[in-house]
Parts: sequence; C-alpha cells; structure tokens
Amino acid sequence: MSTTPDAPAVSLNNVAITFGAKGSGYTAVRTIDLTVRPMEFVAIVGPTGCGKSTLLNASAGLLKPSDGKVEIFGAPLQGLNGRAGYLFQQDALMPWKTALQNVAVALEPKGVGRTEADAKAREWLRRVGLAAFVDRYPHMLSGGQRKRVALAQMLIRDPEILLMDEPFGPLDAQTRQIMGNLLLDLWAANRKAVLFVTHDLEEAIALADRVVVMSAGPAARIIGDFPVTLARPRDIAELRVEPEFHHIHKEIWASLRTEVQKAYAQGEGGTA
Repeated sequence: MSTTPDAPAVSLNNVAITFGAKGSGYTAVRTIDLTVRPMEFVAIVGPTGCGKSTLLNASAGLLKPSDGKVEIFGAPLQGLNGRAGYLFQQDALMPWKTALQNVAVALEPKGVGRTEADAKAREWLRRVGLAAFVDRYPHMLSGGQRKRVALAQMLIRDPEILLMDEPFGPLDAQTRQIMGNLLLDLWAANRKAVLFVTHDLEEAIALADRVVVMSAGPAARIIGDFPVTLARPRDIAELRVEPEFHHIHKEIWASLRTEVQKAYAQGEGGTA
C-alpha cells in the first residue's frame, strides 16, 4: 500500500455498513466521515450498539463498507489493514504459550528468527513491566498482566496505526487507570495514530486528543467531535480532579446524554 504525503492515517469517507441484504438489512452506521491524523489519539464514545466496534473493524479491513470508502495514509484499503495493530476487549493469548512466546510469535509473519524475536519480546515485556513474568503462562497471570502481554504482542510489530476496542473494559478501576497511564507512556515515546473505542467517557477524555461522539443506532452517525485541550504528559488520577477535565466532560456529556437515553428507550441498555 502506497502512502500519500500528509494524508490522514485513517480516513472514513461517507461510510455506511449494512448487515444483510441491502435495502432490507440492518444498517449499523451511515454517512460516517472520520479522520485520524498520524500521531493523533482519537477516542470514540457512544451508546451500546451504536457501531463503535463496526468502525474499528472497517478500519482494520475486517468489514467492507456497503457505501463509501476507507483510506489508509491516502490509499484505498484493500483487504486487511497490514499497517494497523488491533487490540481487542478480550485478549487472544494462546494458553499453551508463555508470555514470552505469546509476544514473540507476533514476529513470525515477518520472518524474524527465533533468537531475535525472543530478544525483542523480552524487551517489550520489560517495557510493559513484566520482565519477571516472561515464563508465566496466561492462566498464571492476572487480568491486568494478560492485558500487558497483549499490548506488547501488538506493539512489537511496530504498527503505524493502533486500533483498540475497549481494551481495558474487563479490568477493575484501579488496573484500568494503571493500564491507561502505561498506554500513554508507550504512546508518547513513539506516537502512532490511535483509534480507541471505549464506553467510558472519562477514560476517553483522559487519553485522547479528540473525542468523537456517535448517536444511538441503528444507522448511527457522528454527532460531535470534541478537541481535548488538556496538557500532556498526563497522569489519569491527577487529571480527573482538574477543573478543565470536568468542563470538557460536561460539554461532551451534554451531547451524549440524549443518545444514551435513546438507547435505553430502545431496550439497548446503553452506556457511554
């Protein structure tokens, strides 16, 4: 895939995605225009069922739009997005492999030899705070530790785009805060374009440069795009007590509240 100078890392242009027969199927999202610039951290929030993960899957090349187009660094996306790493809500670690092996295996498609792959995997496990756990199997790790292994597994490939689908959702509040700060530290060291889906508005504001708000589905659309002007570097615990944080939260929630209420009315039980 070629690159157009100064092009967005991800560009969704008038994208619609319908499941089932066109005209009689379920339209998850419609008329979506969204860009993520290189080195930019963009978070998407919206009610449950609004198509947040659908947009990530389209950006990854896992779903083909029914209408519109997806471009990666200015080139049409054809098939899987080889320039992106994808971190799912549930980790996909192989239970029969150690933490070291789970991270190193991500380099196999690139033809990296075992010795080099193991060395790089050890370094990434050190960077995520698991240097002492390289020989542990997934069942021997806590939820937060498994998430760190999954994060190292994604980052060792050095993708240009990070697609993250509620990656810290299953974790407790304290571990989520630790993982959020770890992600910010790793991102600051080598900024990638990030498209981050979360149901937690506070998490979105704490992490992102911009927060994109989606309407309730079906045929969900983008109804708000808010810059986050909080200074970096950020510490999530400290950030959440700052007046500016609460000002931004109030502004975005004013846009989001009605859509959450719509989702509840439709029986979705939606949260931000």
